[in-house]
Amino acid sequence: MSTVARSLFGRRARLRWIHLILGGALAMPYVLVGSVVIGPAIGSADVFGSLPLQLASFAVGLPLAAVTSLFPLTRPLESAAVRWLCGVDPDRLALGPARTRGEKGRTAAWFTLHLGFGGIVAGMSLALPPFAVTLIVLPVLSGLLGARLGLPEVFDHAWALALAPVAGALSLVALAGCAAGCGALLARWAPLLLGPTPRERLAAAEARAADLAVRNRLARELHDSVGHALSAVTLQASAARRVLDSDPEFVREALAAIEDTTRRTVGELDAVLGVLREGDAPGTAPAPTLAADLDGLLRRTRAGGQRVSATVDADPEALPPLLSREAYRIVQEGLSNALKHAGERAAVDVRIAVADGELEITVENPVTGPAPSRTGGGHGLRGIADRARLLGGTATAGPSATAAGETAAPRPGGTPTAGPTAAPLPGGTPAHTWRLHARLPMRGPA
Repeated sequence: MSTVARSLFGRRARLRWIHLILGGALAMPYVLVGSVVIGPAIGSADVFGSLPLQLASFAVGLPLAAVTSLFPLTRPLESAAVRWLCGVDPDRLALGPARTRGEKGRTAAWFTLHLGFGGIVAGMSLALPPFAVTLIVLPVLSGLLGARLGLPEVFDHAWALALAPVAGALSLVALAGCAAGCGALLARWAPLLLGPTPRERLAAAEARAADLAVRNRLARELHDSVGHALSAVTLQASAARRVLDSDPEFVREALAAIEDTTRRTVGELDAVLGVLREGDAPGTAPAPTLAADLDGLLRRTRAGGQRVSATVDADPEALPPLLSREAYRIVQEGLSNALKHAGERAAVDVRIAVADGELEITVENPVTGPAPSRTGGGHGLRGIADRARLLGGTATAGPSATAAGETAAPRPGGTPTAGPTAAPLPGGTPAHTWRLHARLPMRGPA
């Protein structure tokens, strides 16, 4: 019972009733124009004194409403009203103007239905409540005044007076049911008539995909540039604090590296935020690349006390700009992981080479304690995988040596090469050697 009452008089039913009343109000000008046509046609000046003539005027006005619905703003305004008053999901509605012939035809059909149902419900809402209230209070008025009040003869009978309040209440319920039914029908038809076409859905999906791509790229750039800078600065400051009194020269080098790191990171941050603009503004710092910034990246990492060896068997200047930029970020993230997980002054080995038309990047470092998870926690490895996938390449990360004295895992397609061995922890527990390996095609999708 409560469900029925809520469907007839609940908040959603009331809002849809308002939507129908608005349709009736919009229909009034068209009904007036229809009465101007009907009156002279039948030779009667009192069109609104006859219900059939009113309905005829209404029928003449609706085609005029369909014609005026071809204005561009009709669909956005109707969609907004349906969204707020009928409770229809905005994703199922087209918020832009109708452009094609099919879109305009569906908009005209919707506008005609809205005004048609709205005119009927609005007319009933004006006529039925006074009639129902009269029936409800009729027994009381008849008993107080003792007269028939000019009512039909049927009310001379006691049973008719007794049933009058019931009839009045039922007429109000019938009005609510009619309004709820019409509102539900319009809410059901709205996505069909005001919904986006396949072309509009495709355009919206492309816009969402482009926005998501920009957000993901921005997140990757911020994580790689700012995250690496904070890790490096933290390590440099920590190393400088420990030898503040004993090695002033190292402290000066560390402070200079901190200054250089923060200055460059501010420039990179400005470049990253350029992603949010329509285009890079004049003067915006370019994104770092292997050709321009690899030496500085290695120098700033070593300034914190990290032992970094680098072997570059490729000409960074010959790499395509996009490949050089993404490769720089992969090396940067590999060094950031080494700063976070390797032991103090641990040896980090970086190798960059070109083989079989692919740029191969390998970063190896020992990890004291349990090896980090490949999938859990950090966003850096996912960012590396995303960069490699966008370039048509692959990226893997995982432990490659688990006992002291073992060599690093062999390169794909090659022979094992000597790499940093994993020193045992105190108590004989072996360390892990973490290996990041990325293969990026020199020519591939971007």
